[in-house]
Amino acid sequence: MQVIIEEVVSRIKATNSEAALSPQALNTVVTAVMEAIAAQDQRGADQEEERSLQNYQERVRPGR
Repeated sequence: MQVIIEEVVSRIKATNSEAALSPQALNTVVTAVMEAIAAQDQRGADQEEERSLQNYQERVRPGR
């Protein structure tokens, strides 16, 4: 998944230059958010698969 940030508006008062959102800090935040979204999507897909009819049919199939 690609993220395109068209505009960033920030009203942060920084007490030192390291406290502001540097490109590296912003990249870290975006990476963490993207990983969390991917994990959430995977959990949803796993839950859907667990509730699927095919999964149910395989679990109750005779001879297993």
